[in-house]
Amino acid sequence: MPSLFDSLPDASPDEAFTTLLDDPAVRIERIVSHGHASPEGFWYDQSYGEWVLVVRGGATLRLKSPDERIVLKPGDYVWLPPGRRHRVEATDAATIWLAVNVLNMSRPAGQEA
Repeated sequence: MPSLFDSLPDASPDEAFTTLLDDPAVRIERIVSHGHASPEGFWYDQSYGEWVLVVRGGATLRLKSPDERIVLKPGDYVWLPPGRRHRVEATDAATIWLAVNVLNMSRPAGQEA
């Protein structure tokens, strides 16, 4: 039986993404972060919705428009609708995320891709 805790990568310069399910409507990924953060001034601006759960460790997200800071600990989750700009401000060592990307959603009216 596969586990989220199988084959955890060691610390590296980049976060490690493992696709657990890839379907035309949804993609589920395990993300392992070791003290990672988004580059200064960088914002994710995704065309799909993303639900993220911190399984282990912790993270701080910054959301834009409206500005919001979210501190996540194990068990905490957040929904990021399409077009909601966000960035990772900080992660603990060996943070494990579960990300569910809902791929067939459209952006709210008036938002560019």
